[in-house]
Amino acid sequence: MPSTPFSAPGVSPGTSDWDRDAALTTARILLEIKAVNFRPEEPYTFTSGWKSPVYIDCRKIISFPRARNKICDLAVEKINRHIGFETIEAVTGGETAGIPYAAWIADRMGAPMSYVRKKPKGFGRNAQIEGDVPEGKRTLLVEDLTTDGASKIRFAQALRDAGAVCDDTFVVFFYGVFPGGQEKLKEIKLNLLHLATWWDVLEVCRERPYFSEGALKEVRKFLEDPVGWSRDRGGVGSLAEAEAYKAKAG
Repeated sequence: MPSTPFSAPGVSPGTSDWDRDAALTTARILLEIKAVNFRPEEPYTFTSGWKSPVYIDCRKIISFPRARNKICDLAVEKINRHIGFETIEAVTGGETAGIPYAAWIADRMGAPMSYVRKKPKGFGRNAQIEGDVPEGKRTLLVEDLTTDGASKIRFAQALRDAGAVCDDTFVVFFYGVFPGGQEKLKEIKLNLLHLATWWDVLEVCRERPYFSEGALKEVRKFLEDPVGWSRDRGGVGSLAEAEAYKAKAG
C-alpha cells in the first residue's frame, strides 16, 4: 500500500480527535466482523435506485458481543458529547434494525425505550409507536445506518405526530455520499449523529489488505463521484431520478 497520508474528504471541519478515533475504531470493528462488502464488479442496487460498489450489514454487529458493546459504548459517548448527558429523555428505535441498538443505548443511558413502526398498526396518532409514547419528551431516534435519510424523516415525523420532541437521530454508519440526504434532514430540523462513514472504512483499509488494491481504487472512484459512478452503471444519476425511482417502487 502507498505510504502517503490519506485525505478523507468525508471528514467535517472541526471534527475532534475523539470523533476521528471513534470513527476509525468503528470502521475496524465492521471490517473485522466482515460487515463490509466491496463488490465493484457486480454493483448493489439500493431501494432508491443508486448503484454502489459498497454495502454494509450493520445487523451483523448483534451477533458479536464484544463488538456491539464497544460500538454502543462509543455511541453513548458520542451522544453525550454532542447532545448532552441529561438532555435525552427517551430513546426510540426504528423498525427493525434500529430496535436492538435503541435497547442497548437506552439501557446505558437509563432512559425509557420504545420503537416506531414503518407503517401504522391499529388506530389513532400513536398507532406507529410500540411502548410508552414519549409524548412531550426529547426523544433520540436510533437506527443502524442511513444512506439518504429517507427512513429517518418518516420515523421522526411519526414520533412528532405522536407528540414526541424528536430533534436528533443516531446511526452507527452514515454512507455520506449520496446527494440530498443531509439537506433533507436539515429541512425538517433533524440533527444526524453517526460513528463512521465509507471514508473511514477506506482509511482503515490502508492499514491491512482487507480488499484488493483494484477494489479499493474503484471504491474511491465511487466515493469521489457517486452520482456519475451510479449513472455509468445503469443506476439513477440524480436526486430527482432517485425520488422518481422510489415513488415508482412504492
